[in-house]
Amino acid sequence: MFDDPRSAELITVMGEEAREEAAAKGRRLAAVAELYELRKLQYLDAGFTHTDVSVAVAAEVGAAHNISHARAHSLVHTAVDLHRRLPQVMAAMRRGAIDYRIVATINTRTQNVDDHYLELLDHALAARAEKWMKLSDKQLIDRIDMIVADLDPQAVRVPRHVDDNRHLHVEPANEPGIALISGAVHATDGAALHAALDALADTVCAHDPRTKAQRRADALGPLARGQATLRCECRRHDCPATAAKAAAGAAVISVLAEQATLDGTSNKPGYLPGFGVLPAESVRQLAEHAVCKPLTTPDTKPEKNYRPSTALRTYVQWRDLTCRWPGCDKPAQGCDIDHTTPWPAGPTHPSNTKPYCRTHHIVKTFLTGRGGWSERQHPDGTLELRAPTGHLYIHQPHGAAMFPALAQETGDLNIKAAPQPDVRDRIALMPPRKRSYDDEKRKRIRTERRQRAQLTTKQQHQHQAKLATNDKPPPF
Repeated sequence: MFDDPRSAELITVMGEEAREEAAAKGRRLAAVAELYELRKLQYLDAGFTHTDVSVAVAAEVGAAHNISHARAHSLVHTAVDLHRRLPQVMAAMRRGAIDYRIVATINTRTQNVDDHYLELLDHALAARAEKWMKLSDKQLIDRIDMIVADLDPQAVRVPRHVDDNRHLHVEPANEPGIALISGAVHATDGAALHAALDALADTVCAHDPRTKAQRRADALGPLARGQATLRCECRRHDCPATAAKAAAGAAVISVLAEQATLDGTSNKPGYLPGFGVLPAESVRQLAEHAVCKPLTTPDTKPEKNYRPSTALRTYVQWRDLTCRWPGCDKPAQGCDIDHTTPWPAGPTHPSNTKPYCRTHHIVKTFLTGRGGWSERQHPDGTLELRAPTGHLYIHQPHGAAMFPALAQETGDLNIKAAPQPDVRDRIALMPPRKRSYDDEKRKRIRTERRQRAQLTTKQQHQHQAKLATNDKPPPF
């Protein structure tokens, strides 16, 4: 046995710190829930607008914690649900007795429980959850579902139909220049993709140095671009492999890089939107068969129209690279171009435009004014965003931070401040929704409870039918 007392002390410290981290996260959730309740009173009519209170609060939480809108929105929903539905579970987390993994799983698995059972459920979960800290995720779900089934059988979550789980994710890996692909597709489509990759992988000559697995991976790009062959890597002058032929309608990707990288005089990496840094060698390989266009700074004279020209839009997208809301990393190519000072008081100009994803664009547009958000843009694209609470967030353009040539100032517009309306007046102008988010949630719960009841009835009938066909007494 190891009898070094320091090792025991270190394990003790880890446990104490884990409890403190859980307690701190619990206090943060409580603060998020309280902020939601405050905003609910202030945005009385926002439940039926395009952006409901949870989205508005998620914008504040995302900016404060520098996290994505999806993470912030999930945090808001979890905090509010625990605060309103399971206060004893919330209290256990604030004591550090359970962590966020436990409460998030509890919240997900108990979404369909009828309000009539919530007090009993809250008490039962809070009394047991501290003993579940060392359970695996599957074991944790089993324990929670067992309690839910005892109290409210129709509230047990219904597994999604296998066909409903179709998805395909393409996301950046930890290694620069690599993407991770995962998903679930129809078997026929999977078979077609499998065969197509095999066929492309076999279009190289016998001297290609790559393994079959590597060639299949490399074949995905030519397949997406509509090319008939995979480029051979043998580097032999007499290679018999057919050169790649681009088909009409081939997919297009864009990469940002400096000219010196293309020339080979610099190894500074490029940037692939949505995936991040691209090693210099990968940039040069891509450029061999690509159209290279210089990125020019737009004219410093304001444009006449509300919609930016192609040149201005392109420059702003590459200067900023992502949505400019703090914590949001949606690629700029999929964002709206927003006028920081609304048009026509604010001109269509690089010093007054930047990309916002649709969610944050709506937040900025309709939750602005007195008591809401305000912003100011500097000539180099730096954005000052002031929250309804008065907190100031300074956000530098992502592209300009990595490529200094894009950090140049594009002119000070000296826009005069205009009188700001009350934020509640702006909310009244927000596009309406046919059904509030809360109503949609209630509809989903009713549907899933009905599915659970039907599934239970079906299983009972199957069991009775099985018993009826077997009239032999059970063995003892």
